[in-house]
Amino acid sequence: MEISEKLVDEAIWITISGNVDSISSSELQQHILTAFQQKKNVVIDFANVRYMSSAGLRAILLGQKTAVSKGGSLKLIHVQEAVMSVFRITGFDKLLTIES
Repeated sequence: MEISEKLVDEAIWITISGNVDSISSSELQQHILTAFQQKKNVVIDFANVRYMSSAGLRAILLGQKTAVSKGGSLKLIHVQEAVMSVFRITGFDKLLTIES
């Protein structure tokens, strides 16, 4: 998995490429938490993510909880159908802000 970050307006944009699994999820979690230390709004671009494990879901959930605690937002964009299916099955699609 590769992760890059950039500042866009008042948000940190995190772009992920590759699979988010038990090996890479801790790196994603750290990037999310670090982003929330800098800004209260975070956008994660999932355009190049084809697979997400339960460990990845945990990292995203922690990001959502952090956003709420800081009065900010976490938004997921360009979520591929395979990953969106995981969000739907787990009910995360009801907890998260997800844009196509």
